[in-house]
Amino acid sequence: MTGIRLVERHARTNRDANKLQLEDRAFHGWYRFVLSYPPHLVRDYLQRFEILPGQVVLDPFCGTGTTIVECKKRGVHGIGIEANPMAAFASRVKVDWSPDPAALLAHAQGVFEDASAELLRDGIEDQPALVSTDAAPTHLKALLPAQHEMLLEGSISPLPLHKALVLLECLDRNRDDRFHAHELLALGTALVTTSSNLHFGPEVGVSAPKSDAPVLDPWFRGVREIAGDLQTPRTAALAEATVHPADARRPEQVLAPESVDCVITSPPYPNEKDYTRTTRLESVLLGLIKDRDDLRRLKQGLIRSNTRNVYKADSDDDFVSHHAGIQTIAAAIEARRLELGKTSGFEKMYSRVARLYFGGMARHLAGLRQALKPGARLAYVVGDQASYLRVMIRTGQLLAELAAELGYEVIGIDLFRTRLATATREELREEVVVLRWPGPSGAKRSSDPIGLPNASARIRERWRDITGWLPRTN
Repeated sequence: MTGIRLVERHARTNRDANKLQLEDRAFHGWYRFVLSYPPHLVRDYLQRFEILPGQVVLDPFCGTGTTIVECKKRGVHGIGIEANPMAAFASRVKVDWSPDPAALLAHAQGVFEDASAELLRDGIEDQPALVSTDAAPTHLKALLPAQHEMLLEGSISPLPLHKALVLLECLDRNRDDRFHAHELLALGTALVTTSSNLHFGPEVGVSAPKSDAPVLDPWFRGVREIAGDLQTPRTAALAEATVHPADARRPEQVLAPESVDCVITSPPYPNEKDYTRTTRLESVLLGLIKDRDDLRRLKQGLIRSNTRNVYKADSDDDFVSHHAGIQTIAAAIEARRLELGKTSGFEKMYSRVARLYFGGMARHLAGLRQALKPGARLAYVVGDQASYLRVMIRTGQLLAELAAELGYEVIGIDLFRTRLATATREELREEVVVLRWPGPSGAKRSSDPIGLPNASARIRERWRDITGWLPRTN
């Protein structure tokens, strides 16, 4: 596609482009997904799109709530869509500013004392000594087998796990619904930042095991941080924020017609990152994922961005069967696989994932149109990828082409930052695809508005079911 402007307007130095700045820690810092994008980027586009208090901004790939938190801080109504239960939970808590901070802190202090006393009765201190000659305690609490098997092997050692389970029991025993969710979120943060053996870079991995690590102390520090942020008087708290636990490929199922003024979001990129692994420890310990069936249902509700959430019945790739650029990339990936003699089951799916990913994004953009007000502005933060056998995928360019086929106006593609591919050292762009929805009457409507002249009748009918727009063929 031609005519798409590449704009360097918002590019910052790579060193600080994606960092959480000190002045942004309030509310955002309660829980951070390792792949989150920064609040300052949201601010840039709220200002550029001239979004005012009282308007509605949607983040259909909500993650841990960066967009809706930043909107709430500015008196702007926010809506999030998120299928990952841990991320959705974090987003809901981060925009719930109702707890009284002094009462929250007092309640947490009581829970802290209760849990500390229980640990001490078993001869366990929360803060491990630098040198300990004591034998490891016996009869430690543990997860059920169905829960344990979902964790990354070695992600948390037995003693810190015991402390976390004791704290969870004390939170249930002393439960106060005014504070329970905020206290659980503080525990989720403590687990991944202090108490576990996890490391992020940005892939999640397991470091050398800690035989012991504090749990109660970092948890209480987290609650104290939450209470401190809640002490700041904010008229912006009147702004509404809603998070729908739903599939972003079907936004029309949860959004009212013509209810959205603006979209600022960052969908997953087509790569081999299993986003559910990043939140697996806290998802299991907080009871948000209980077994493999829960995990499968979660993955089935996500856009297909990696081989670990592809299923036999998936058919999103139908919706880009007409797109020459996407088909060319998929063919190049498969040709490279055959050339290199790669035969694993995951490697055989690489080309299919590329098609499924863009087909899912096409479904998302098609279903979103009914919820957008005419003139709505959209910003999609996406990145180039070369994860599939080093075949370059220019995600932003392809997403812009799909949007144009669906009647969106492509305003431009802004450079956010660049990074080097690990394997090839080739420069990859992270970009913001900027769109405008002109409304149904303003969108270009040819006899075949989404570019499917050669598609089968079955695919055309599926498009029509989703969009309510594509006419039947004669």
